[in-house]
Amino acid sequence: MKSPASAGASEGRDGPPLASSAPSGGSAVHAVSSAGAVSLRRYLLLGILIPVCVLVVVNTFSLYNQTFSALNTAYDRTLLASAKSIGEQLDVTGFDEQSELRVTVPYAALEAFEADNQSRLFYRVSSLNGQLISGFAQLPFWRGQIPDKPPYAALVDFYDDVFRGDAVRVAVLLQPVASSQGRGMAVIQVAETLELRHTLAREILIDTLWRQALLVLVIALVTVVVVQRATRPVRSLSAQLQSRPQGDLSPIAAPGAPRELLPLVDATNAVMVRLQGLLDNQTRFVRDAAHQLRTPLAVLKVQVQSALRGDTDAQNALHEINQTVDRATLLANQMLALAKIEQLRQQADPHTMDLAQVVRQVALDLSPLIAEKNIDFDIETVPALIASHEWMLGELTRNLLHNAIKHSPQGAALSVRVVCDARVAALTIRDCGPGISSELAARLYQPFSAGNVRHGSGLGLAICREITQALDGSLSLDNRVRHDRVIGLDAIARLRLVQNKPQE
Repeated sequence: MKSPASAGASEGRDGPPLASSAPSGGSAVHAVSSAGAVSLRRYLLLGILIPVCVLVVVNTFSLYNQTFSALNTAYDRTLLASAKSIGEQLDVTGFDEQSELRVTVPYAALEAFEADNQSRLFYRVSSLNGQLISGFAQLPFWRGQIPDKPPYAALVDFYDDVFRGDAVRVAVLLQPVASSQGRGMAVIQVAETLELRHTLAREILIDTLWRQALLVLVIALVTVVVVQRATRPVRSLSAQLQSRPQGDLSPIAAPGAPRELLPLVDATNAVMVRLQGLLDNQTRFVRDAAHQLRTPLAVLKVQVQSALRGDTDAQNALHEINQTVDRATLLANQMLALAKIEQLRQQADPHTMDLAQVVRQVALDLSPLIAEKNIDFDIETVPALIASHEWMLGELTRNLLHNAIKHSPQGAALSVRVVCDARVAALTIRDCGPGISSELAARLYQPFSAGNVRHGSGLGLAICREITQALDGSLSLDNRVRHDRVIGLDAIARLRLVQNKPQE
């Protein structure tokens, strides 16, 4: 099949001039302030001490209630003993409703149950109907009910009340009284103020709080010490980085770093490698640009000076100046193309393009060159979906096809094929040119190593090699030999396929 192509080619085995401009350079240095950073020590202290303090408060409140309940149980037993002691002093005459109770309770009978003069005891002995027999009349008569399951083996009830403005704990004992002269039932109430109970509960609480405070202090100190020791490798690593000379991007050596820090060290080293690669590319680009552009500019200046002096015919001088400008423009565009490849390599989420469509469009663009040499052109493609930017596929195809056209003899055959297997698409451009020598093949992919340095910059194949590597592919140039004679060259670019549909 005959297919047209377009102009815009370069001399030598290299690519066409780049139509788009390279991205602007320059770098910004960002200072990272630690003013708003979260301190690991403070984070751990707050994260550990706040739950511990909350637990201490809850535990202290619970412990105080349990302690007070235990003290009530202990001292309630004392109140019951006091009530039983009073019950032993009762006497009765008459039976049941006609019974008459009598009691004599000396203070010495209750003195044994008082402790440290911190609490006071009051008692009241009454009949079942509330008639006072002995004791403090101001003590309210019990109107409650004996529990179904009293805590002791007696008809006893305990409750809290207020007497003479003080909180008291009251034990009520229903004491049967019997003698040879009668039988009856007495209600014995013994009340105790709560000073001793509160004092003991407060002492236990204070002792517990001291212990809990000491525990919190120990936890805080241990946290600070552990964090200090745990962050020592981080500080050492930071000091190692800060002490480095400017521009030193060599990998970090951290043999003593803990296992948890190794992923950070590995990630930092990977970033260092990428940054070093970017700096190397930038340095190489600036060096090559300065070196390669110096010659055509110097030649251009000499040609202009010669034309101004009249040493050369004006028409010839303009023609030579035009050729020099064309070579300088081609060189600048191709160097910008190399820089653009690196820029696109860093961009994520490339488009899914159909290599066959790109190849056919490039062949159409280069059709004037094909027609000018009367080349027998044949193209055959199948759909091949590649994850790439359209510019990269177009630049790769344009450089390879233009070089094949340039080195093809007048009226020779030239074929383009795009074939696919399960994972790889292969773009094959087969010409009938002189091929490449072994000496040239060893340095052909290096920048500025054109086969004909007079008519090419030597960047075309370097651009193709960079593009295929950026697309995780490969590029090969193979001579076709027949009877020990080179009859042509096969340029094969292999690219990885994807399954996505091409974007419109």
